[in-house]
Amino acid sequence: MGLIDRIFGMVFGNGGNLIRDTAEVFVENAENGAMREARLRGDALAQFAGEFVQEKRGLFDRFMDALNRIPRPAMALGTLGLFTAAMVDPIWFAARMQGIALVPEPLWWLLGAIVSFYFGARHQLKNQQFQSQIAASLAMTPTVMRNLDALQNLEPEKASAEQTRIEPTVHRPVANTAAQYPENAALRDWARQ
Repeated sequence: MGLIDRIFGMVFGNGGNLIRDTAEVFVENAENGAMREARLRGDALAQFAGEFVQEKRGLFDRFMDALNRIPRPAMALGTLGLFTAAMVDPIWFAARMQGIALVPEPLWWLLGAIVSFYFGARHQLKNQQFQSQIAASLAMTPTVMRNLDALQNLEPEKASAEQTRIEPTVHRPVANTAAQYPENAALRDWARQ
């Protein structure tokens, strides 16, 4: 009995499992792998939630954000509404367009400036974000260059261009005479040249 206990103790260990521990070197423990996967997914979801959760904002800030979202959809839907109105009631539409024709030119300029500033500010914001992304990419250039140099140093040394150069072979024509080509007039002319 003591011998069997010693053998089982050696194989299965005292409190540990030698077979299981050895097998885990070659095959992943499914339970531990599932726990790591669950932790990874939980961390990813927490990161996504952190990106979308914003700080507590006041009523005025939320109202202004909502107000800033109105012009683009209002202009798009208003234009579609004008097309619909022109098809449904052309007389009503023509009367409204005659009213718009009476708007003085300086008012059109003012409307154009307001719309330009609104969309221009949005364009400028997007452009600044784009520029900051480019600056961040350019800041990484020295690191990328160091990495490329390190990778090139790992390649086997290349033979120099002189060692691998293949000398061209030049075929010198044999002196041809017109007498060599009695049947072919074109070859006779070529041989004479």
